Amino acid sequence: MLSIDRSRELTDVKVMWNVLCYGDSNTWGCKPITQFGVYERYDPDVRWPGVLQSTLGSEYKVIEEGLNGRTTVFDDPIMGSDRNGKSYLAPCLETHMPLDLVIIMLGTNDLKPRFPGTTFDIACGAGALLAMAMNPAGNWIGALPKTLLVAPPQIGELTALAGILEGAQERSLKLAGDMKRVAEMLDSPFLDAGLHIQSSQADGVHLEAEDHLVLGQAIAAKVQELLN
Repeated sequence: MLSIDRSRELTDVKVMWNVLCYGDSNTWGCKPITQFGVYERYDPDVRWPGVLQSTLGSEYKVIEEGLNGRTTVFDDPIMGSDRNGKSYLAPCLETHMPLDLVIIMLGTNDLKPRFPGTTFDIACGAGALLAMAMNPAGNWIGALPKTLLVAPPQIGELTALAGILEGAQERSLKLAGDMKRVAEMLDSPFLDAGLHIQSSQADGVHLEAEDHLVLGQAIAAKVQELLN
């Protein structure tokens, strides 16, 4: 009779965890802006999703889905409806399925005065995205993904972006607390990026390279906790 060493067989099987990072310009890797309308991007290994990938290692596949100006659920009357995070999330989830974890870090752009609502409304917008990720539509492959809501760091003193984010600095002080409340309501894990990093002093919104490193490592620790 043929004898099969099951323990060796299981040891040799490689497990791949698929992690989607869904965010705005700080997930895209936009460098701090010193001249309005001039955008530069960090290299892939510098951006926090790239740091997340290198920290987690080859057993994980980190998918970077960042877009400048992306909101939670609002159509942008200036930048266009394609910045609405809710509109793109469903096809994005189906494009990358199966997924084990969906990380959502949005909300900064919703603080622009062109959008209505309170910081709790913004948090509820992020909650709507969490709900979509928890129960994705379509012909889903694999188990339903876990989620992680990341509150962006507070907005600092605005320079080149002051015109489009007027009043956002003070409002951003409440955003993380409201997002934590919504995450708890939906039983989703939560991470406050502002406890680990701060927005660049150069423009008050985007991250310096060292903050991408710290954030990527902090999220990596949370991902390992959730998936292991």
